Amino acid sequence: MKTPDTDTLTSIQGLIFDLDGTLVDSRLDFTAIRHELACPEGVGVLEFIASLPKEDRSPAEKIVLQHERRGAERAQWMPGARECLEYCERANLPTAILTRNAREVADLTLTRLGIRVDMMLAREDCAPKPAPDGLLQIADAWGLPPANLVYVGDFIYDLQAARRAEMISCFYDPQETGNYQAETDWHLASFEQLTAMLETISGIAAPPD
Repeated sequence: MKTPDTDTLTSIQGLIFDLDGTLVDSRLDFTAIRHELACPEGVGVLEFIASLPKEDRSPAEKIVLQHERRGAERAQWMPGARECLEYCERANLPTAILTRNAREVADLTLTRLGIRVDMMLAREDCAPKPAPDGLLQIADAWGLPPANLVYVGDFIYDLQAARRAEMISCFYDPQETGNYQAETDWHLASFEQLTAMLETISGIAAPPD
């Protein structure tokens, strides 16, 4: 696993997270979504919908939204994610979420699970990842250099967005696949590992289990 050096750790001033597959497990069935949309492999679902004739976009968007709502209704915290966010709050490290989900779905997930972050951007708010726009918007709102922020995600689009924003990219890989080594700065298997690293820069110990 790729982990940061001490100089990189001490430069961190805030963390941004993907939602599905990172902070929460919503068990979205992307195979089913692609099948219903007739979306080819290798093309992002949102990008595919944007390429459709205008009259076909709304029905396609409704299909995706239905799947996202079902995912939000059954979403559960990823192991250690709640504790990591709580630790960031105690350490005065600002946190945000950047997701390709619809805002109403993201809001439902946050409300159901009691997820507290300082800022959340959904697909209505900015160009979708892998565009860096959302990450840069968050950095600007916080008045912090992108180079001092970390974006944690579980997919190549997350890592590409972080690179394009010149932000630290962190691949969350609980299955320890070892994927995306060339595209990521950090490669972590658990939120407990991330929290332990943050302890070294804040000087605040996480509470015992």
